[in-house]
Amino acid sequence: MNPTGSRCLILACGNTLREDDGVGPWLAEWAEERFAGIPGLEIISRQQWTPELSQDIAQADSVLFIDLAANAAPGSVQLAPVTPDDATAAIATHHLGAGQLLSLSQQLYGSFPGKAMLLTIGSASTELREAFSDEVTAALPEACRLLEETVLQLLSETA
Repeated sequence: MNPTGSRCLILACGNTLREDDGVGPWLAEWAEERFAGIPGLEIISRQQWTPELSQDIAQADSVLFIDLAANAAPGSVQLAPVTPDDATAAIATHHLGAGQLLSLSQQLYGSFPGKAMLLTIGSASTELREAFSDEVTAALPEACRLLEETVLQLLSETA
């Protein structure tokens, strides 16, 4: 691990003004409170993932991406491994996906975390509203449980 990096990086994405899209930042805030003071854990929440994050990713031993899933069943909670996306020619300058960020980290810094996971929550709505849909609200306990379990596992694997 790079001495300036983190053992485990949480990268959350979402817009708190767009109903369920705010679940990523909400979970990042929950994680900041839950894991306060734990060394080796870094939490970054952004409205969107941008190329600048690739340096933080390259310096981490593991990364947990958190985002809304517009194409999943509303309120469904899923955890899946992420691998570098070979479609780097399609990298935009504003918003990138988790696989694209891993690929960019490899291209620019010659490394990416040994373990990368994506936690998603299925969206029911992204209307202009600062509250979650009933489906996402009901899924929050499961999402928090899975987030906690995953972070503790990732930290223990890199200890």
